[in-house]
Amino acid sequence: MSEEENGNEENIDNNENTDNGNVRLTRVSGMYEDYFLDYASYVILERAVPALHDGLKPVQRRLFHAMKEMDDGRYHKVANIIGQTMKYHPHGDASIGDALVQLGQKDLMIDCQGNWGNILTGDSAAAPRYIEARLTKFALEVAFNPKITQWQATYDGRGKEPVFFPMKFPLLLAQGVEGIAVGLSTKILPHNFNELIDASIKILRGKKAVVVPDFPTGGIADVSNYNDGMRGGKVRIRAKIEVLDKKTLCIREIPFGTTTGSLIESILKANDKGKIKVKKIEDNTSEFVEVLVHLPPNISPDKTIDALYAFTDCEVSISPLACVIQDDRPLFVGVSELLKLSTDHTLELTRQELQVKLDEFQQEWHMASLERIFIEHRIYRDIEEAETWEEVIQNIHEGLKPHIGHLIRPVTDEDVVRLTEIRIKRISKYDSDKANNNILALEDKIKEYKHHLENLVDYTVNYFKYLKEKYGKERVRKTEIRLFDDIQAQKVAIANEKLYVNREEGFVGTGLRKSDAEYVGDCSDIDDIIVFRRDGVMMVTKVDQKTYVGKDIIYVSVFKKGDKRKIYHMLYTDGEKGATYMKRFYVDGVTRDREYDLTTGSKGSKVVYFSANPNGEAETITVHHRAIKNIRKLRFDIDLGDLAIKGRGVKGNTATKYPIRKVERKEKGSSTLAPRRIWLDETVMRLNGEARGRLLGRFSGDNKVLELSASGYYRLLPYDFSTHFEEDWLVIDKYDKEKPVTAIYWESEKERYYVKRFIPENTDKKERFISEAEGSQLELVSYHPQPSVKITFKKVKGKQPDDEVIDLVEFISVKGEKAMGNQLTKYPVKQFTIIEPELEVEEGATQEEETPSSPDEGQSQSNDSNDDKEPPNLDENGQITLFS
Repeated sequence: MSEEENGNEENIDNNENTDNGNVRLTRVSGMYEDYFLDYASYVILERAVPALHDGLKPVQRRLFHAMKEMDDGRYHKVANIIGQTMKYHPHGDASIGDALVQLGQKDLMIDCQGNWGNILTGDSAAAPRYIEARLTKFALEVAFNPKITQWQATYDGRGKEPVFFPMKFPLLLAQGVEGIAVGLSTKILPHNFNELIDASIKILRGKKAVVVPDFPTGGIADVSNYNDGMRGGKVRIRAKIEVLDKKTLCIREIPFGTTTGSLIESILKANDKGKIKVKKIEDNTSEFVEVLVHLPPNISPDKTIDALYAFTDCEVSISPLACVIQDDRPLFVGVSELLKLSTDHTLELTRQELQVKLDEFQQEWHMASLERIFIEHRIYRDIEEAETWEEVIQNIHEGLKPHIGHLIRPVTDEDVVRLTEIRIKRISKYDSDKANNNILALEDKIKEYKHHLENLVDYTVNYFKYLKEKYGKERVRKTEIRLFDDIQAQKVAIANEKLYVNREEGFVGTGLRKSDAEYVGDCSDIDDIIVFRRDGVMMVTKVDQKTYVGKDIIYVSVFKKGDKRKIYHMLYTDGEKGATYMKRFYVDGVTRDREYDLTTGSKGSKVVYFSANPNGEAETITVHHRAIKNIRKLRFDIDLGDLAIKGRGVKGNTATKYPIRKVERKEKGSSTLAPRRIWLDETVMRLNGEARGRLLGRFSGDNKVLELSASGYYRLLPYDFSTHFEEDWLVIDKYDKEKPVTAIYWESEKERYYVKRFIPENTDKKERFISEAEGSQLELVSYHPQPSVKITFKKVKGKQPDDEVIDLVEFISVKGEKAMGNQLTKYPVKQFTIIEPELEVEEGATQEEETPSSPDEGQSQSNDSNDDKEPPNLDENGQITLFS
């Protein structure tokens, strides 16, 4: 560009308007900044974010206003409602229709008729011309009062609309809201109707109130990180899943924000990726959710439930962000503070309503008193000689003056004008007694409303109680609140890959050619694998297509972090001194892809024997020496079960100082670990081995857990940490095949209470142990060996029978689980109370499980501290006499 052109451009920029022929240039500097700010402010204030006072967005407020104008008690076509709302909302029928459908699906303020869609399946509503709506009685009661409503002109100036509704209820928290504006968003979760009312009452009484979300789709929620609904909080929501049988799961409730369609799609995607295995899925959802998940053979339903939570939308996480508009500014505030502000606002609105009603009654009393004075004292005759209107007014004022000392306010000209409008017919038929009674009734009303204003808090509390009583009976909590246990994806992922190893070349992975590699086993694509090499080096790495881990691999397997019950046996020859060491160890925490030397670290060290034992099994091995002079025994046996279990970093005990030709297993023994102690954490309803919750006992082998449920069923379950229990469980304990269950139940056909004692059969099925007759129900159940029951009877003919205590062990013997049992009593029972004597604590029950502790890595045992000293348990041939 030439200098002349540059000069011309500068001249144009320095002038706001420059004529260049017929073209006029205008500077736009700063216009974008101002316009964008105006646009952002408009979207925030007028579109996306609700107001603090009534909890409504502008489109919702205008919808309610239009529906109130149309309200005649009957349903109106949604198309008509949308048209009426367009007088107030200038953004088209689509946005109005969507907002109306969303409000209708919340089932609180709008009474719907027709197909309004389904929040469970995601089905959309029918066209506006086919569906109808009207305001609910609740909405009419809490949201509308034109006498205390502030009004403003509509967008075109042809009408008026409310600035805010006088909302006397925390609607914002009850319905929840989500909105995305320019550079700003809000997400307030819905809460339970009755819980909000209870919390508001607590706030009015000066107490602290805490509320947690309640979702219309139900499910189970962990609100431990809710953070009062503010930024940084998180709510985890899970579907409610039942085990129908070994091959079928049933999803009864879904997480908020999902539909059965999106849920099924996420399950199918996880199945395609190999995270879970599903045979087929059936969606039978209509009024209630019912999604059947059919499993292939040999797939654990409990493990599949955890996998559904880990890999599908059966568990979702929602991050709330409470933001509202107050005084035309965004306000970020917690749910508790929002509820307090709403409650205080309701208190003020109640005061205003009471004051308006009081003023109306006082005005009515004032005019009734004036009217009585005007008629009874015949003041209307004073206007007969008046010639002008002013004289009429003046004469009436003069006539009233002697009689108005008891009035609550001065008499105005307007009052006098209203007196002159009384008809002669009314004066002639005036009933003094009736007028006095009316004035007395008004005085009672005035006194009543003054009392309400003086006791405003109590009046508002009663108002909230009235709302709960009238509208909250069916609004029970739908979402169960529970703490979730953390599901480790590696433990629940389906083994969807095959792991191979090329021992000589040093490669492991799922993509090796079968002709060049050896099959190890199945794994998932998120697993870790552990590798041991001949040189004594151990490594943990992630499963991949092909990974080089070093040549001469002697062992490879899927690695389970934290598994201290898998014990490794290793004998290795020191490359420097030639002695052979032996050790038993477990592998706990490691750093991925780091090499750990399990030998002394000398060059040339190598492993001569290695084995992995999943449950700490011992074994006896035979060690063969090389045939050299001065060795009397060429072979000897070692029982590795006599070695202490320590960490991987220990040096180990000396097995022999002579060269070894080979080592072979002679005999495999039983586990040397103590039975595993299992606890039940009733907070998350999971078994664990970390001493969380109630101790069930020591488990090993085929031991099982007994579950007794309120529906009258029992199950025998494995003591696996992924086991899921019924929602209505009553007893969960260690199963003892010689210990009976005692149950008291109501038999509906005979209309009597029965008691039975039976030993559950060792079966994998869910068995019913009370009568199959419809209406039969379990009253109480005990797994105590010596239970008794205290029976409290109902009054008979005004007399209260004495309580009776029955020793159930003596009352009935142990029978089969299908037996009906014995009749317990024929009299009406008020209450059963189980009595379970305290049992003696089993010896050693409080001792810690004999699980090996993790010693410091790299430290040797005390008898290994001096390599130059001959171990005290070696004979002249270098053999360990202890193990001969």
